[in-house]
Amino acid sequence: MDPKQLAFHAALSQAASAVEDRLDALLPAAETELAAAMRYATLSGGKRLRAFLTLEIAGMFRAPRVPAERVGAAIECIHAYSLIHDDLPCMDDDDLRRGKPTVHKRWDEATAVLAGDALQTLAFEILTGAQTAQDPAIRIKLIRSLAQAGGVFGMVGGQALDIAAETAVSPLSLDEISALQSLKTGALIRCAAEAGALLSRSDPSPFVAYADALGLAFQVQDDILDVTGDAEAAGKRLRKDDAAGKATFVSILGIDGAKRRASELAEEAISHLSPFGLAAENLRQAARFAIQRTS
Repeated sequence: MDPKQLAFHAALSQAASAVEDRLDALLPAAETELAAAMRYATLSGGKRLRAFLTLEIAGMFRAPRVPAERVGAAIECIHAYSLIHDDLPCMDDDDLRRGKPTVHKRWDEATAVLAGDALQTLAFEILTGAQTAQDPAIRIKLIRSLAQAGGVFGMVGGQALDIAAETAVSPLSLDEISALQSLKTGALIRCAAEAGALLSRSDPSPFVAYADALGLAFQVQDDILDVTGDAEAAGKRLRKDDAAGKATFVSILGIDGAKRRASELAEEAISHLSPFGLAAENLRQAARFAIQRTS
């Protein structure tokens, strides 16, 4: 591994550890089954790539670390809630997540629904705090960005399109899959990048463009791993899209074509970072990591 990759993985690990500690402090103590389920779903590891983007972009402009960790934690709460609900029998009906029983399997469906709901509201509670940003105008922008990313014109809207695709008369086209995934997967990645810029009072435009391409590259690699990956390494059930007859980047482009598309998207993401020179090297490595990961 070359020094740039080593530096990126160190930064990713540091961000994950910092946000894990922040989440541990912000989540309610496990004094009820609901609180225990919230902690189980949120403190169960993961790459923390979304939180990393917030911390890395804020850090490029020397924005304070604590607010960035809090925003990263809020975004990870939304991500965890989405995974809890995605795993439910009425959605993807999965028994494993990150190598552990999903929340509805570890507890029950009602607890899973409520844990997801509580994590969603906690995310916005975190963003309202003065420790997140002293300027209330910045807090409002952060709240608005996360609400848009998580709602009908973002993650939830993308999930609805994904469910509808399972019973569609004809498979989705490549453009339709790209649009769906830019909502379901990409919206929260875009929000994380935008948040880093908002915290540092910098122009979010190049980072949003970077994140749009990164989010699609990440999803193309997910589709590839769903076909070629190892279920034990992934910690979840694989090949479920094919079993459901859903169109994916792989089903349309083939494995080789999907790999080329992922590479093109990663390079597109990297191209938006040219104004920032060496300061953006970890973000460049993140784009390459998104398409080289094996889980």
